[in-house]
Amino acid sequence: MRAAGAAVLLLAALLLAGCGGHRTRPSHGGSRQDRAWGQPADSRGGFYDDLSKPQGSRYRDGADSVPPPLDVSKLVEPVPKVEPRSLYGNKSPYSVLGQTYRVLPSARGYDERGIASFYGNKFHGYKTSSLETYDMYTFSAASTTLPLPSYARVTNLENGKSVIVRVNDRGPFHQNRLIDLSYAAAVKIGIWPKGTGLVEVRGIDPSTPAQELPLPVAVPAGQPDIYLQVGAFADADNAERLARRLRQANLGAVQVSDATVNGRRMRRVRVGPLASVDRADQISARIENMGLPRPQVAVD
Repeated sequence: MRAAGAAVLLLAALLLAGCGGHRTRPSHGGSRQDRAWGQPADSRGGFYDDLSKPQGSRYRDGADSVPPPLDVSKLVEPVPKVEPRSLYGNKSPYSVLGQTYRVLPSARGYDERGIASFYGNKFHGYKTSSLETYDMYTFSAASTTLPLPSYARVTNLENGKSVIVRVNDRGPFHQNRLIDLSYAAAVKIGIWPKGTGLVEVRGIDPSTPAQELPLPVAVPAGQPDIYLQVGAFADADNAERLARRLRQANLGAVQVSDATVNGRRMRRVRVGPLASVDRADQISARIENMGLPRPQVAVD
């Protein structure tokens, strides 16, 4: 199982900022622990989530894990509804680990493809960026850009399974990850136990009465391909110079193709297709080590 990309920083000084921090890699084959998850120490004997502690010492467990396989057939997906924006977790822009993110005004029109990860026991019962309690047995998710709370349909592009999730957390801040799913959502669409998966995320805008819930994405035969987009240029010479540099680094196949971005014709430079998420992570790190910006994951 692969770690979810990141957890929120809930240091007391950053509560109003709604920023996030780094999640650690989970252990393999973890089991559910008998604890009163997420209950205040003075009510039902559970632990107290001390938000004033540094991120590294706030959680009981040093690594993430998951309980035994979960039967999600009886779990009910959330019904999208209009909700006020959370007082926490919606600051825009905000920066985490040297990257700057901007929170969208709504989930309307959001449609992105990328790599999904998930998180489990380590964060179960602790506060999310919106100061709600994370429950890995509900269909929820973390996003770097969707407003808190909001709703989206997540479809696994490798098997066609989908789930509606309520986005109430920030993350993942691991490179190359688009969305962090709750354990239940990961099981529902087959991301668990593999740890990651290629998905399409479509935002849901419940404020539009006539809008129907987005249908699951039609998944074509064969597996989707992973590419790393290193740049997009209006100047074809600049695109070719970057492509030559990438080819000299022996990163794999390098493609230069036409694309239209905001009405402008661009030449985009991609590395791929890549055989797996792990390979994409490795090549992405090598590209950054060349002094180039972090590439964007593209799933076609």
